[in-house]
Amino acid sequence: MGAQNLATAVNKRRTFAIISHPDAGKTTMTEQLLLFGGVIRSAGTVKGKKSGQFAKSDWMAIEKQRGISVTSSVLQFDYQGKRINILDTPGHEDFSEDTYRTLMAVDSAVMVIDAAKGIEPQTKKLFQVCRMRGIPIFTFMNKMDRDSREPLDLIAELEETLKIEAYPMNWPIGMGKTLQGLYDIHHQRVELYHPKADEAAYLPLDATTGDLQQPHPIQQDSLYQQALENVQLLLEAGNDFDPQKVATGDQTPVFFGSALTNFGVKTFLDTYLQYAPAPSPHKTQDDQQVEPTDEEFSGFIFKIQANMNPNHRDRIAFVRICSGEFDRGMDVTLQRTQRKLRLSNSTEFMADTRETVEKAVAGDIVGLYDTGNFQIGDTIYAGKKALQFEKLPQFTPELFVKVTAKNVMKQKSFHKGMDQLVQEGAIQLYRTVLTNDYVLGAVGQLQFEVFQFRMKNEYNSDVVMEPMGSKIARWIKPEQLDEKMSSSRNLLVRDRSGAPLFLFENTFAERWFQQKYPDVELTAKLSTEL
Repeated sequence: MGAQNLATAVNKRRTFAIISHPDAGKTTMTEQLLLFGGVIRSAGTVKGKKSGQFAKSDWMAIEKQRGISVTSSVLQFDYQGKRINILDTPGHEDFSEDTYRTLMAVDSAVMVIDAAKGIEPQTKKLFQVCRMRGIPIFTFMNKMDRDSREPLDLIAELEETLKIEAYPMNWPIGMGKTLQGLYDIHHQRVELYHPKADEAAYLPLDATTGDLQQPHPIQQDSLYQQALENVQLLLEAGNDFDPQKVATGDQTPVFFGSALTNFGVKTFLDTYLQYAPAPSPHKTQDDQQVEPTDEEFSGFIFKIQANMNPNHRDRIAFVRICSGEFDRGMDVTLQRTQRKLRLSNSTEFMADTRETVEKAVAGDIVGLYDTGNFQIGDTIYAGKKALQFEKLPQFTPELFVKVTAKNVMKQKSFHKGMDQLVQEGAIQLYRTVLTNDYVLGAVGQLQFEVFQFRMKNEYNSDVVMEPMGSKIARWIKPEQLDEKMSSSRNLLVRDRSGAPLFLFENTFAERWFQQKYPDVELTAKLSTEL
């Protein structure tokens, strides 16, 4: 692919993550977007391009059982001349580390908010990561088909809580049972919620008066008049729409609608594509910028997922392509080990269905079948010029359990399952120094439940977990370590790379240790890459 063709292909890419609190309607929103991409027949069913079969977007058995997304799915489709990569993220806070890493692999984010609940704690956390990276954020106030909070309150809360300018692109006319439609400020039209069979769904507005160009019964509705007044107030006293501020993540365009009834979603998608950025440059650890149109291929691994297809026991490493073009069968260097690898097994995703990817460009997400070569955060590149992208965020675990195999005769499957699931990065594995017991650490309790479920279902290994409660994990330099420092209040363990750390019972135990060994340096950061 020549430089001009590469630039054209890259500029067609739009790669975003959907972030939200659990139950805000994120999965429904994803399905409606796929509907417009022509890859699904009805919400809840996804079609493979070749197979023509339909399947749901949550593929892991525990997700079906619990009704939550606990992994980041990657979905790709073409719409209006653009190639869209959606990264669906787990909303549950116990999986925020997976979501944080996913946010490093996208160029913009769509924030779905339940209009009845407003900003919830998890949304605020995820939003802060977007702000830290300066990526554009588009907000969809969902569930307007139900009774919601006042739109003006929602906008005010958005600005105050998240410290960002908000600009309403449209405004609801009523809500819940009285929802009549949307007053579309940006497109100068009214979008009717339930247009009659013989009438248009969109009614044009008069640019001078702000009212409808042609008389319509909705004008007699007090809810329409109220929306009109609110909009005029916003236009006089509110923020001006500023695409430049949107691009730097300082202003969020706000859309109202209902993903469940597919109302306002198309307007959102069309407008999003108008203002969302094409793939942006990525920083390396030595502060260089890698441009997406650089001809040499490069990318980083932000996620590893075992058993996406339980029949084949496979592991997929998800790569965000940062520059150049991916060609199946190409040779790359794995930066961490300097090993040469041939990328012959590659895949793209449409929920349960997958197809082999022959070519992809910067902005795309490609899945590589992994036999244990990759770790989260790895950089891969083609050509002679070595590079390493910035480190991905890591969380220090707070909850810990001791784990053993229920059936001692099944040690092989126990160790295989443990090894593969730990490599996904959602849980950390430690060994106690004195007794060599396995200890798992996680950010939240749900991760242990998912681990236990997957060990049983995917590796046929029942595990026994003995809760150790919350601990404070602190790494120590190997040269400063004396094994006599370990006690019941500060358990000495080693991480996967063999680095020593203490699990302190509480802050009191940590302070006591520091007073007893004042020269010992304790650190909260993981000593190595995941």
